[in-house]
Amino acid sequence: MATFTVPGLGAELPLEIAESGPARRRGLLGRDGVNGALLLTSSSSVHTLRMRFAIDVAYLDRHGTVLAVRTMRPGRIGLPRLRARRVLESEAGAMARWGVRRGVRVTVLGR
Repeated sequence: MATFTVPGLGAELPLEIAESGPARRRGLLGRDGVNGALLLTSSSSVHTLRMRFAIDVAYLDRHGTVLAVRTMRPGRIGLPRLRARRVLESEAGAMARWGVRRGVRVTVLGR
């Protein structure tokens, strides 16, 4: 399993990577939670239709720099983000605890 980190966090966090089309479409659907985060590659938007819990969404550019962070409740459709190439998803509130915010660079390790 891969991990990720952000400056100042001082720890590596578990990371699942969804690279295939089916894996990206499935995302966190059908789950009751997530350990760490899920990285959707080649993605600039997400939805929370049929999700069981609220999520934090960080839109990343091609370098891993956070463009925006949003919390989405179940049943929402997010608008595509210009320049976003990947999307990082976690349980609502996790991004703030980890210090993931606009301008921070997320580093994926052990991929």
